[in-house]
Amino acid sequence: MSQQPSVGHEDRDPQGYDAQSHDHDAQNHGHDIHTHGGPDHSVHGHDHGVHNRDHGVHGQPEPDGHQPEPDDHQSEHDHPGHQHGTEISLTRQAISATVHCLTGCAIGEVLGMVLATWWGWSNGPSIVLSILLAFFFGYSLTITPVLRAGVSPRQAVGVALAADTASITTMEIVDNAFLLVVPGAMTAGLAEGLFWGSLALSLAIAFVITVPVNRALIARGKGHAVMHQYH
Repeated sequence: MSQQPSVGHEDRDPQGYDAQSHDHDAQNHGHDIHTHGGPDHSVHGHDHGVHNRDHGVHGQPEPDGHQPEPDDHQSEHDHPGHQHGTEISLTRQAISATVHCLTGCAIGEVLGMVLATWWGWSNGPSIVLSILLAFFFGYSLTITPVLRAGVSPRQAVGVALAADTASITTMEIVDNAFLLVVPGAMTAGLAEGLFWGSLALSLAIAFVITVPVNRALIARGKGHAVMHQYH
C-alpha cells in the first residue's frame, strides 16, 4: 500500500491559509464590534425608554398600566379660565347681596327722611331715624327667608347680623355722608326735586362702594355667604 504523503504546515495552500486567517480576523473584528456596540445599543435603548416615559407623562399611558400624571402646561392653561369664572361668580354674588341690602336701606332711608321732613325734625334726628329704619328693613328682608327654611328666630337673627351688618353699615355711612355734603339736601321739602334727586344719587353711590365690600366678605366665606345654605 502506498501511503499518502503527509502534508506539513509549510505545504498548505497559502491562499487557503490566508482566507482562513481572514475569516478568523473577521470573526474577531465582529466580536469587537458586538462588544463595543453592545453598551451603545443598551444606552440607545435606555434613551428610547426614557423618551417613552417622557412621552407617557405628556398624555400617553405608561406600560405598567399607571395613568399619566396631569400635564403641568395643560393645568396652567386651564387655571386662568377657571380663576376668571370664579371672579365673575364672586362679583355676581356681591352685586346680588348689595341689591338685597340696598332694597332694605332704600325703604328705611326714604321712610325715615319722609317722616323726619314731615315732622320738621333737624338733621341729626332725621339721620338717626333713617339709619334705624334702614337696619330694621335690611335685617327683616334677610330674616324672613331664613325663618322659612325652618331656622329658629334666634338663629335667624344671628344669620341676619352676620350677613348684613357690614354691608348696611357701609351703605348708610356713604349715603348719609353724601346727603350732608350736598347743600340743601337735608332741608329740602318732599315736593322738591333736590330731596328725591339727592336721595337717589346717594343710594346709587352707596351701592357702587358697597359691592366690593360684599365681594371681599363673600370671598372669605363671610357676609352674605352665610345665606347660601338657606336659599
